[in-house]
Amino acid sequence: MPIDISKSKITIATMQRLLQRSTLAIAVATTMVVGINLNTMPSAQAAVTTADFSGLVQQVTPAVARVNVTKTVSEAELAKAQTAELLRKFFGDRLRIPDQAATPAIEHAYGTGFFVTDDGYMLTNHHVVAGADKITVTLNDRTELDATLVGSDERSDVAVLKVTGKKFPALPIGDSNSLKVGEPVLAIGSPFGFDYSASAGIVSAKSRNFSRETSVPFIQTDVALNPGNSGGPLFNQRGEVIGINSRIFSGTGGYMGLSFSIPIDAAMDVYEQLKTNGKVERAYLGIYPQDIDRNLAEAYNLARPQGALLTRVSPDSPAQKAGLKSGDIILRYNDVQIMEASDLLNLINRARPNDGFRMQIQRNGKQSLVTGKLSDASNDMQSQSRGQQNNEISLGLALRNLTPEEQAELASDNKTGVLVTAIEPTGLAARSGILAGDIITNLHQKPIKTVNDVSSAVSVLPKKGVVTIEVMRQGIPGIIGLRIE
Repeated sequence: MPIDISKSKITIATMQRLLQRSTLAIAVATTMVVGINLNTMPSAQAAVTTADFSGLVQQVTPAVARVNVTKTVSEAELAKAQTAELLRKFFGDRLRIPDQAATPAIEHAYGTGFFVTDDGYMLTNHHVVAGADKITVTLNDRTELDATLVGSDERSDVAVLKVTGKKFPALPIGDSNSLKVGEPVLAIGSPFGFDYSASAGIVSAKSRNFSRETSVPFIQTDVALNPGNSGGPLFNQRGEVIGINSRIFSGTGGYMGLSFSIPIDAAMDVYEQLKTNGKVERAYLGIYPQDIDRNLAEAYNLARPQGALLTRVSPDSPAQKAGLKSGDIILRYNDVQIMEASDLLNLINRARPNDGFRMQIQRNGKQSLVTGKLSDASNDMQSQSRGQQNNEISLGLALRNLTPEEQAELASDNKTGVLVTAIEPTGLAARSGILAGDIITNLHQKPIKTVNDVSSAVSVLPKKGVVTIEVMRQGIPGIIGLRIE
């Protein structure tokens, strides 16, 4: 209960008792949060430490930039807007359609980026620059520079930009592996367009994984991130970048206490590959692991729930060649203890093709050692660079190579191909009737074996007319006419 001491007469003794009660209440509330059992402690104390990032913000702000993205709105999107306006004329306000009449032909978006070298290389998120026709960056002194997309990798959500110039204020790179849960961290970005906004918090957890579609163990924090923060740096107290702010967990589209950042060591690995090769090479083992819960631990005679249980091993994969089988439990990988399936996947995602591996496994209650060598990731999405896209017709689809098991199924029909994983709703492929899940086996009279074959075939397509695409859909072959306009 708040007390206005300017209007109340309180003795010194009464004030001391009130302060003692307030201190105890604060201690109890704090220890409940951290999970300490007060019944086992003779006394409870709470120490609240607030990190002062004011000097750090001034130091690092010049190296952070707003990323401005311009995208051309397709004719289909404009048609939707015109249809909505036409319907509104007939039905008035009874038809609840968002006001799209003023949809422009150009769409503007923004995010955040930061310098990692003094000669103009920058890091941001893939989803910030995906589909961009033009990219510029605005520095803290309001200077605006044109940026070139060096390369972008969807699975890690990392993109590399380059601006022309010298002596840019590059940020120091820290060690995200040494980051500790509870450590104070700072983010700088442009949430909702409010440039150079700083927000601080602590590391809530490490090694968070969302799905097989991502290949990094995210850092979880309670730093307030919102749209516009994407691609910005996450700092430790020493001013070193230890992460790239990537996503939030929200039911409203805004901050709800859960924010996720890409560890900088994983991001720099992607950066080096994109800068050097324009694509990211990933290793392939050919396993489908799952976590072990209490019941499975008891069933497999484990002392506690730990390890990665293999539910399937792909045929002709490095895992099968090493002797791994469904039902095996991987306990250690290259001398690193595996507690969850995500631990194993993170190690494989950081490995390179042809790297050797050594695993301690348990099979039928007995432990043994298996060794082998990783191969190229058969499900790797090709990284896209802007220079590669300029001379190609955009089909508006995402592809991946087939796994050995999928290839074996297709081989029965004497065919090869690539899998369509996603379709842009307004792209050429969607308008021609191609669906996600289709397997493209032939494009413009050219057999397709890999994603690179599709790129080669697209590069020689006519600028106008109809070409054929042969597909397998649910095991049934078909031919689709692709109209290029």
